[in-house]
Amino acid sequence: MKKLKLLTVSTLLTLTLSACSSSNTEAPATSKAPSSTAAAVEDNKPVTFSFFNFEAGKNINTNETPIGKELEKQTGVNFKIEKLVGESKTKSGVMIAGNEFPDVIQPGGEIDKFMDAGVFIPLDDLIEKHGPNIKRVYGPYFNKMKQKDGKIYHLPFSANQGFIANPNVDQGAFWIQRGVLKEMGYPKITTLDEYFDVVKKYKEKHPQVDGKDTIGFSMLTHDTNFFTITNPAFHLAGYPNDGGLLIDLKTKEAKSNAIDEATTKRWVKKLNEINATGLFDKESFTMNKDQYLAKLTSGRVLGYFAYDWQVGDARNNLSKAGVDDKRYVALPIVFDKGVKDQYLDPPSFVNNRGISITKSAKDPVRIIQYWDNLLKEENQILSQWGIKGQTYEVDDKGKFFRTDEQIAKIKDPKFYEDFGLKEHAYNWPRYGNFSILKDGNAFDPNKQPSVAEKNFTEGDRTILKAYNAKVFTDMFSQPDDRPWYPAWSINKGQGTPEQIFEQKMGDLQKKAYPEMILTAPDKFEKTWSDYVGQASKLDIKGYEAFVTKIVKARASGDWSK
Repeated sequence: MKKLKLLTVSTLLTLTLSACSSSNTEAPATSKAPSSTAAAVEDNKPVTFSFFNFEAGKNINTNETPIGKELEKQTGVNFKIEKLVGESKTKSGVMIAGNEFPDVIQPGGEIDKFMDAGVFIPLDDLIEKHGPNIKRVYGPYFNKMKQKDGKIYHLPFSANQGFIANPNVDQGAFWIQRGVLKEMGYPKITTLDEYFDVVKKYKEKHPQVDGKDTIGFSMLTHDTNFFTITNPAFHLAGYPNDGGLLIDLKTKEAKSNAIDEATTKRWVKKLNEINATGLFDKESFTMNKDQYLAKLTSGRVLGYFAYDWQVGDARNNLSKAGVDDKRYVALPIVFDKGVKDQYLDPPSFVNNRGISITKSAKDPVRIIQYWDNLLKEENQILSQWGIKGQTYEVDDKGKFFRTDEQIAKIKDPKFYEDFGLKEHAYNWPRYGNFSILKDGNAFDPNKQPSVAEKNFTEGDRTILKAYNAKVFTDMFSQPDDRPWYPAWSINKGQGTPEQIFEQKMGDLQKKAYPEMILTAPDKFEKTWSDYVGQASKLDIKGYEAFVTKIVKARASGDWSK
């Protein structure tokens, strides 16, 4: 197996802090910028495009923020962004039935539905005529972006330009409140049993927080977030997020873990056990995302599993509050000692998430020109770092950094949103999160070693010292090379056997999981048996064969399927 050419982030920090060197990172895959004249925006007449984003949040005009205003100044373009309210499936269905669309859509997990309905226009000719920067950034990935008809319909968000590792955990993990670790003397927690034992002991000692009941373990399952409660089963067994599939590193054979006793049954049974002892938050199956984030922010929840991007608002609010003991730290929990955790993503390209122009768009040329302009390196810096002198500085060696005051401002969720950093952080044509700029600075400020170091609080340093780590990802295993990754991004298409399988299995799990977890322990085996009986009627073998075929193709370099 080819080894990944990765260096740990602690190594990056050490080298960078001591010598301000960028030699510890791979060079960007594509570093030759197009001429500025080739990328020039030809039409700067003011125009506002409509943009529907299938993520929950606040509706906004991009020109209401300093970053969006600067981009409007360059292009004349403003985007009126509407965010998702309610369930994504309902919204996409209503939009497709009405056959009227905004100019631009970020469809999230509804992308296949829009693709099959013919909502998006092909971008190939637009890119060829108006997209020199798009070609520079996405060119190495074009073969992974083309659909079955050979055309490109969306621009993904993960086109990495080189690679720099992350000092912080931004993927899935078992999170635990720092005060729990502190009071327990910073124990080494490896297994799921150890994790819940620590949570239980702390909860017994502190049954209430600010006059309300302490919550042992809570989960977010609302709408499209249900995977949050199914995914831990394979993570605990030492697999990364391949979307409910256990893929053998050598044979590339894919196995669904939907009814796997060694992973799913063991995980769900454990949740059933902790529910019986009062550790599990029953509202995990009823609360929406806002309610969940508010619960995390309250300081009542001792532990949870989530992907960090799901809980960013709660994380930021807790950081702003400045009470380290109420903040959370990620742990690489596994079922048994000796299992190599694989929570950190290997370098990858997600080709089934992105932004598209619809067939209703009034001026696709202006939109593609805006996107191309956005992909100029200076605007990638603008969208991620902000404005020099306000949200970052540059030292005499050309290294970007943030002052203590700027870091404090960025940690304020209101400033982060009002300045436009939140709106432009994702969901636009962009470099991938692990990218390196041409001058050696990190594309993502949080991956810049100097910023990461300054961001650490005294509480951070205490935990890192307690666990003999220089950065938080040191506490996790490095990812194995998986050239197909992630398998969850495989395009199934609407109405195919594979898409129908996933839909039916998902619907079944949304019904069965609450029953299995909330039932009395002596009835668990029956609820599990009932679930397996119904799941076994679905074509699991056929689904596994389909995924195995695509995984093997991707591993051989063929991403066309």
